[in-house]
Amino acid sequence: MLEARHVTAHYGQAQALRDVSFEVKEGELITLVGRNGAGKSTTLRCVMGLHRQMSGTVRLGGRDLSGLAAHERARAGLGYVPDDRGIYASLTVEENLLLPPQVGPTRWPLERVFKAFPVLKERRRHPGTKLSGGEQQALSIARALRMGASVVLLDEPTEGLAPVLVQQLRDILLEAKRDGLTMLLVEQNLRFAMAVADRHYLLAEGTVVQTFANAEIAAHEHELLRHLGV
Repeated sequence: MLEARHVTAHYGQAQALRDVSFEVKEGELITLVGRNGAGKSTTLRCVMGLHRQMSGTVRLGGRDLSGLAAHERARAGLGYVPDDRGIYASLTVEENLLLPPQVGPTRWPLERVFKAFPVLKERRRHPGTKLSGGEQQALSIARALRMGASVVLLDEPTEGLAPVLVQQLRDILLEAKRDGLTMLLVEQNLRFAMAVADRHYLLAEGTVVQTFANAEIAAHEHELLRHLGV
């Protein structure tokens, strides 16, 4: 469903990614794990077309996305949940949800979104930036689900969330996964990644150094935690 091959990226003269390759099959939830600065978020930005100083190829459903701007990639079926949540301050919760065009058939119409995220229904008339951090994160994820994207990219969705909200987020992602949604998740919380993902790509210094099936990762947990500096 989603494939990256030999992606290299720079910030000015500094090389951020070195020959990054990975694939996400239809219906899989894959994580990119690694220390801060390993290149995880830059990889998502390259896939989404938000980082232009790059080379390599990104394919969605076999279609080469090279040369497409971020909004064109969104129309092609990529959903994006950024680490800063991307909430529009001048819009209500409901307007934030409805603003992105629906790009494909969705199993998450507004009614289901409100059932899964009851706090958004309660606050549907409130300005988006009047929500708490956890509620803004819920809004950002719900917005990507509603638009009917074929692949959703999530950048550190658990960062700064209370444990009860992390558990709720886990349940939502597992529900979306059961629906067949394909997801690529950048995550620092290894335990959370293990609870939701099928496979894991470990990044270090801008390159993929190892791949683990979820069934294998428990045997390497201590090694990974040391690698992640946890």
